[in-house]
Amino acid sequence: MFEMPLFAMDKLLLRQQVLERLAEDLLQAEKAAMAAHEAATHEENIAENKYDTLGLEAAYLATGQARRAEAIRQAMADWRQFRPQPYDASKGIQLGALFCLVDSDDKQQQFFLGPDGGNMKLGSGADPIQVISSKAPLGRAVLGKCEGDEASIQIASTRQQFEVLWVY
Repeated sequence: MFEMPLFAMDKLLLRQQVLERLAEDLLQAEKAAMAAHEAATHEENIAENKYDTLGLEAAYLATGQARRAEAIRQAMADWRQFRPQPYDASKGIQLGALFCLVDSDDKQQQFFLGPDGGNMKLGSGADPIQVISSKAPLGRAVLGKCEGDEASIQIASTRQQFEVLWVY
């Protein structure tokens, strides 16, 4: 019987955790959209004059919350289709890579490179894993990098340097 390597199971578990968090976010966004819609259509919020904008503001809020919910639904669809692959050293870090970076202060941080919409921190304690997109500045900077390579990103006037410690 074939046994999946531990890191591959970890990637599938991480994917599942992202989907669970996105489902929680979607539920909150849908509740907020519904509440804003109810406020926008409530009879007490009908404008009495041109300066009475409470109903209009609630309608804008409802529209924004509905857009947020739709963006979360799209992220969930992308993450459901996402199948993290084992690391291929000939390609370097690609979508689905689980990797560790160390900064110039010797601070180590673990990352999971996934589709858009999953920017979150998973786990707690000493070794949380930051989920990032390949479109994020750090995600773009590490694409194609291998163990021992350096990556850097510009944040405002500061350039941050990282070394890739390991990749799965």
